[in-house]
Amino acid sequence: MTSSSAAGTAAPLLEMRGIVKRFPGVLALGGVELEVHAGQVHCLLGQNGAGKSTLIKVLSASYQPDEGQIFWEGEPVSLDTPQTAMDLGISTIYQELDLVPELSVAENIFLGHEISRGGFTQAGETNRRARDLLARLGHPEIPATRAVGRLSPAAQQIVSMARALSHDTRLLILDEPSAALDQGEVDSLFRVIRDLTAEGVAVVYISHRLEEIRQIGDRITVLKDGSTVASSLTVEDTPTAELITLMTGRSIEYVFPPRGDAVPVSGEPVLEVIGLELPGVFTGVDLSVHAGEIVGLAGLVGAGRSEILETVYGARRPSAGTVRVEGRELRRGSVPDAVKAGVGLAPEERKSQGLLLDQAVYRNVTVSSLGRFSRLGLLDSRQERRRSREVTESLDVRPAGVDRLVRLLSGGNQQKVVLSRWLMRECRVLLLDEPTRGVDVGARAEIYAVVRSLADSGVAVVVVSSEVEEVLGLADRVLVVREGRVVHEGPASEIDESRVLDLVMEGSAA
Repeated sequence: MTSSSAAGTAAPLLEMRGIVKRFPGVLALGGVELEVHAGQVHCLLGQNGAGKSTLIKVLSASYQPDEGQIFWEGEPVSLDTPQTAMDLGISTIYQELDLVPELSVAENIFLGHEISRGGFTQAGETNRRARDLLARLGHPEIPATRAVGRLSPAAQQIVSMARALSHDTRLLILDEPSAALDQGEVDSLFRVIRDLTAEGVAVVYISHRLEEIRQIGDRITVLKDGSTVASSLTVEDTPTAELITLMTGRSIEYVFPPRGDAVPVSGEPVLEVIGLELPGVFTGVDLSVHAGEIVGLAGLVGAGRSEILETVYGARRPSAGTVRVEGRELRRGSVPDAVKAGVGLAPEERKSQGLLLDQAVYRNVTVSSLGRFSRLGLLDSRQERRRSREVTESLDVRPAGVDRLVRLLSGGNQQKVVLSRWLMRECRVLLLDEPTRGVDVGARAEIYAVVRSLADSGVAVVVVSSEVEEVLGLADRVLVVREGRVVHEGPASEIDESRVLDLVMEGSAA
């Protein structure tokens, strides 16, 4: 284990010593150490499956440790229930938000500690305090009375933060808080975090985006395979290459796979989109992708990028425009027609939109190809498993075994399962929406390699990503989308990150 000098002279607010957590057949945590000081942002890093989520669930009392001790302000504590943790001032915002879609923003914020008088909920006061919290977070435009289910993922993230701050929070745990936010919203999030730490609040910040750690972090603890491999490293003194080596056990010099020969763009494109329009979302979208080409869509959250992919896939019905695959025009708003034509989609919200979490890996892989395994109306599950095993092994899905529930896999391996589905389907067009959201740096490199390999085999690929570096590093050609319009199109090699940001912020055409 490596570590830096003690974090300041004051006693830590939180200490976790030798934390062990076992599940049947799995040692999730093998003696983890964590020390967090008031007024600091402590970043918790590690690949998917390293134990980060298990650790914060122990800290929030969702799980009970099998061994180890937890100290709060130097005194041993037993976190028996989530309420015990909240009473100490520990608030947790998980990557998978636990909001109630049917309840209003204000009702979600004060859920479990409602503002009442004489046994009656005070709706007016609840809404007022909710508006104050949203304004504190820099988002006064979110209506306190609107149902949370009608908000965008980014707005729901803000509501979840407001709920955490509605308690007397002394330690705030943020699990991938920026995953659904655009750069402006990330800046707002960082402003709030800095305000909180200035007030003495401690923050545990989990992110796979190492550039964020540089911007907001003070100290770093790295987990690998359920153990602490580095603790309380100072952000300014720890190179990124060292962090990657600690997380992965190896040095990753080239995240993006090298591009091969220039993709030929002569002849008919595999995917052709002409004048596509979805009222109030995007208009006049033209897009073509040739065999073996990767086209990236860059832009801010809410610019219409995801909706363009969903419309091409048939999940949304456009008011105008044409989508063709290998010259064949697709029926508007028909997913079966798109899939039949060879179009596959890996959606942004893979857990809620792309996976059957409580089904086995093999069933998730074969779900779009069941006709191949049907005989006289009966499924041949043995063949399903055999073919799924071949495909998942080719993508190195870990741990191996196609009978394992998808819910038990890490984010990176869940994404590989989604890709396996379309690899089995032998799709001609692959639409990828935020393909590495919530995926660690090692798995990212593997997913990039898979995408490039699919393109090299002749698949036409479209990638949407909120990370400009990802779009430019992976794509051959880039379209920049702002407020529902394409404001730039050209080779990825001829545009840089600063120019993309200029375009999405200013909207000036190139």
